Amino acid sequence: MLYYLFEYLDKHFNLAGAGVFQYISFRTAAAIITSLIISLLFGKRLIDWLRGQQVADEIRDLGLDGEKQKKGTPTMGGIIILGAIIIPTLLFARLENLYVILILVATIWLGFIGFLDDYIKVFKKDKAGLAGRFKILGQVGLGLIVGSTLYFHETVKVREYIAPAEYTAMEDQSAVKTFVTNEGDTLYYQDSKSLSTTIPFVKENEFSYASITRALGDTEGKLNWLLYVLVVTFIITAVSNGANITDGIDGLAAGVSGIIGVILGIFAYLSGNILFSSYLNIMYIPHLGELVIFSGAFVGACIGFLWYNSFPAQVFMGDTGSLALGGVIATLAIMVRKELLIPILCGIFLVENLSVMIQVAYFKYTKKKYGEGRRVFLMSPLHHHYQKKGYHESKIVTRFWIIGIFLAILTVITLKLR
Repeated sequence: MLYYLFEYLDKHFNLAGAGVFQYISFRTAAAIITSLIISLLFGKRLIDWLRGQQVADEIRDLGLDGEKQKKGTPTMGGIIILGAIIIPTLLFARLENLYVILILVATIWLGFIGFLDDYIKVFKKDKAGLAGRFKILGQVGLGLIVGSTLYFHETVKVREYIAPAEYTAMEDQSAVKTFVTNEGDTLYYQDSKSLSTTIPFVKENEFSYASITRALGDTEGKLNWLLYVLVVTFIITAVSNGANITDGIDGLAAGVSGIIGVILGIFAYLSGNILFSSYLNIMYIPHLGELVIFSGAFVGACIGFLWYNSFPAQVFMGDTGSLALGGVIATLAIMVRKELLIPILCGIFLVENLSVMIQVAYFKYTKKKYGEGRRVFLMSPLHHHYQKKGYHESKIVTRFWIIGIFLAILTVITLKLR
């Protein structure tokens, strides 16, 4: 909103300083600061309001150190995160941008599903919360919306560069555009619909989903949309659940999500900038740069929430926050065409998810074979395993953050490590 206001003031009144709102870097910085302010000011009031709403026995007795001290800590703190993401984005981003609209839809959509779950637990005093099938249905629904929009919408394109020799040999050059670099080199390109995405550790680091359907015999690409939507739906569901499972000890999910948000913001900036994308030899995606403002608000919201969620937590984010964080991360990764980097970038979420799957599968297998269920971990998800081993949760969280930073750096390195 402020973007349009200051654009008007700059154009019609030549207001000094108004032109700075044209720069993504400035608006991103403003979004981060605003997000932090909202988190800190709004967060304290929300916590005071929520305190006393939660029943004392809501936290399950898992036999973990410090668990009893957490009884009565209010949940639904994800509302702080949602407000600190949405408000700065509305203030500083260009709201006609499809990517901004879609990421806001993803944030509100999964935030609402998580809110319903927390509301049933806290205010309806039903510890079961929202039925799991409804959560999955909501995640699948978002996947269908995101996948279909990105596939069919005409503004979602990738800039494909054409070699000079290929350009010269073309019969119809009307659709080709040119760009002159600072060094004076002329680049030829055209914006087109594409199912390409980034694949790590490969020299020509682009992979097209269309190659899969062609391998299955669909030479005309009639099944491309189906495959793409299924992949998008799977990714959103998996990452959203991964973030939800990771939210088990103070500061873990928010800290890891903030680290991931920084990297996705960097990717959005690089892929949305024609000069940097050309230098790094990565795909340039027109209009993607506006997602940097959202990423800044996202990171600011995670950091601001840690003010109250770090050990000992004054509030838990609940499903309101964890489902939204995972869904936002997945949607951002898909938009910047880096979804195949998720196993590396979101390695913490992946390992937490796998620890639960391994634990459940092994328990069922041994119970069927031996008549008694056995466990691989002392407890799952993985962070509880280390709690059972006697590690303090602050140490666990810090070490998981360090691993998350390492994975984030490794993800960035993949841009040049081919």
